[in-house]
Amino acid sequence: MTDELLIKVLLKESTIEENEKVEKWLNAAEANKKHFTQLETIWQVSNTLKNENKRDEEQAWTSFKARRADLKQEGDNSKRLITSKVWLRIAAVLFIAVGGWIAYNLYSPESYTELTATYQVRTEALPDGSALTLNKNTKISYAANFKNNRKLKLERGDVFFDVAKDKTHPFVIDIEKISVEVVGTSFNIKHIKKDTEINVETGIVKVRLGNDEIKLYKGEKIHIDGNTQKLVKEQSTDQLYNYYRTRLIQGNNLPLWKLVNTLNEAYGSKIKLDDKVRDLTITTTFKMGSLNDILIVTCETLNLNLTRNGNIILLSDKK
Repeated sequence: MTDELLIKVLLKESTIEENEKVEKWLNAAEANKKHFTQLETIWQVSNTLKNENKRDEEQAWTSFKARRADLKQEGDNSKRLITSKVWLRIAAVLFIAVGGWIAYNLYSPESYTELTATYQVRTEALPDGSALTLNKNTKISYAANFKNNRKLKLERGDVFFDVAKDKTHPFVIDIEKISVEVVGTSFNIKHIKKDTEINVETGIVKVRLGNDEIKLYKGEKIHIDGNTQKLVKEQSTDQLYNYYRTRLIQGNNLPLWKLVNTLNEAYGSKIKLDDKVRDLTITTTFKMGSLNDILIVTCETLNLNLTRNGNIILLSDKK
C-alpha cells in the first residue's frame, strides 16, 4: 500500500474502490493500522500549524480551485490534469506534514526517557557519554534530545554520576525545588522523600535552592531537607553513599546509627539499636558480603550484644 493512496483517503479524494482497498488493507494487519494512524497524526499536526497561518494557503487554494474549474473545461486533457492536481496536493501535504512534524518536535513540551532500577543496581550510559549507576529503588529520567539539552529529573533514589565534559552544554539535574549543575565531574545524589544529600568526588558541583546557590568541591557534601532555608556545605567524613557502586562500606569514626541505617538500606534488614549504643563510633571498611559476618565484627569491635526476634535484630551494650 502506497502512502500516496493513504493520503488521498485522508484528503477524502479517493474513490469508493480505493476506500474499499484501503479498508481491506487496514484490516489485514495491526501494523497497517499503526502506520495509517501515524500518517494521520502527522497530517493533523500539520493541519494545526497550517491553520495558524491560513492567509497564503487560502489564497493559493482559491487560485487552485479556479484553476481546477478551468481544467474541467479542457476536454481530452482533463483527466491527465486532474491526476496532476492530486499529485500536487499530495506533494503539498507531504511538505506541510514534514514541516509540521519537525516543528512539533521542536516546540512541543520536552519529552523524557525514564530509567528505573527496582531490585538490582543498574548502570547506564547516556547519549552524551556520561555514565550513571542507579541504586535499587531509583527512578530518573533524561531529556529526549540529550546531547543538546543535558537535563535530567531525579524522582527518587541514589545515583552516582560520572559526567562527560561539555562546556557548551551544562549537565543539569532537577530534584523538586533543587537544581544541580555541572560541566564534567563525578558525584552522588541521594534523594529520599524530602531529604537530599549530594557528595562530590571530583570537580565542582553547583547547587541551587530558590535564590540561594553554593559550589561544592571534591570531598564536600550538602544535606537538604524540607526545612532548609540556606545552603550550608560540610566535609564528607565517610563514603557510605558509594556502597552500592564500590561494594564497600567505609567510614572513619562512623556513628553506629549511621552504619546501621546503611546496612538496613543495603540488605533490606531490620537492625535496631539500644539508645545507649547509638552514638558509638567505628572506623572500618566492610566488603559487602554476608550481613551476619559484618554484624559479628561490629559486635566484637564495640563489645555489643546481638539478639534476634523474628526478622528484627537488636544491638545493645553487653555491660
